[in-house]
Amino acid sequence: MSRILIIEDEESIADLERDYLVLSGFDVDICNDGREGLRAAMEGEYDLVILDLMLPGVDGFAICSKIREEKNMPIIMVSAKKDDVDKIHGLGLGADDYMTKPFSPSELVARVKAHLSRYDRLVGYREFHNKIVEIRGVKVDKTARRVWVNGKEVQFTSKEFDLLTFLMEHPNRVFSKEELFENVWNMESYGDIATVTVHIKKIREKIEFDSAKPQYIETIWGVGYRFKI
Repeated sequence: MSRILIIEDEESIADLERDYLVLSGFDVDICNDGREGLRAAMEGEYDLVILDLMLPGVDGFAICSKIREEKNMPIIMVSAKKDDVDKIHGLGLGADDYMTKPFSPSELVARVKAHLSRYDRLVGYREFHNKIVEIRGVKVDKTARRVWVNGKEVQFTSKEFDLLTFLMEHPNRVFSKEELFENVWNMESYGDIATVTVHIKKIREKIEFDSAKPQYIETIWGVGYRFKI
């Protein structure tokens, strides 16, 4: 049974989220304070975190950043803030998803299942021989989930790795943001296209010599992105 941690200061919302998740077969813990939530996330064995942005003690941005320093479990950030700047900031810190309140509890459950399903498939995947994808100095080890750029290992978050691998496995093919979201996040976009944009930006910062003039991941204006051979 997958364990979910909800860090949410509004008890009624946290209880509603927990009830829907428990009915779907998940084991759920709730923390209503930022410091308590951060401690639980770092010390507990959880498979996914649902993280509110505005929290007493420590805010969601700081918690997300701290979790990402040590763990790769999926993080779904939720907030009443609708500004793209908050969404972009949260995704840039390593959140895998961003949901704006109010949202349907059934949609939350669907996203939790989708993130856990994809994460479990990727982390649980094992073969005797590592699968390697390499293009012009960028080398991806799919089995070990490691990346090297010109011989130097570079650290990627779970979704950054997934997105880079997907593009490299389909070189020279142009994908729209919607297509990338559906293939990498394994769900419909629900309008959250900023997620793709942020992750492309972070990947470019890690693999490009000059991220302002990308040589690997090209933007095809009005269409999407492609990994150029």
